[in-house]
Amino acid sequence: QTCEEMIHAFLKAGWDHSIGVIVLTGAGNRAFCTGGDQSSHAGHYDGRGVIGLPLEELQSVIRDVPKPVIAKVRGYAIGGGHVLALLCDLTLAAESAKFGQVGPKVGSVDPGFGTAYMARVIGEKRAREVWYLCRQYTAAEAVQMGLANKAVPDDELDAEVDRWCAEILEKSPTALELAKRSFNADTAHIAGISSLGLKAVSLFYGTEESQEGVRAFQEKRKPKFRD
Repeated sequence: QTCEEMIHAFLKAGWDHSIGVIVLTGAGNRAFCTGGDQSSHAGHYDGRGVIGLPLEELQSVIRDVPKPVIAKVRGYAIGGGHVLALLCDLTLAAESAKFGQVGPKVGSVDPGFGTAYMARVIGEKRAREVWYLCRQYTAAEAVQMGLANKAVPDDELDAEVDRWCAEILEKSPTALELAKRSFNADTAHIAGISSLGLKAVSLFYGTEESQEGVRAFQEKRKPKFRD
């Protein structure tokens, strides 16, 4: 349901001419987003989309909405939430924010924008580090890596985002839309990679290896992927 509501909100903001910038943030201070519900990973597919969530639509609408999207990150941006922040045009983070991936720890992966686009943003070596090691990175490290534009003290984040929005709102909306479409054109092919990759992931979720990742997560233990 969260994905559906977000898709609707982005579409509505896209055609609303009174809106010039879209800010995506989490509710409260604990997390920006920590990714998908593990029940869908376990095979309880009760929604749209290849993996039980309309993930492709959500990722696409963030890229396709004709306005700049700013990720305002407080707390954890982990897993699928980390990919959402990555897909936003700009990312501003509180100094206490944490970024990182967990997919391979729980028998999962985002084989489209989460990997291929991340490599475009932060480079192949760094992207592989993020996915292979599944570490967490501070906001300062995220800025250094290119995952975020700026990190500010927690109590200054709202004001900093407001300043960036105000600067953007002074610019030509048509020029900004054309710039965004031009930036996206170079990586548009990743949507095809994502479509193929998510189908593969949906099949992977049915394997014992992937299910072990879910069980270990739920039982709060290290997974045993290898004999």
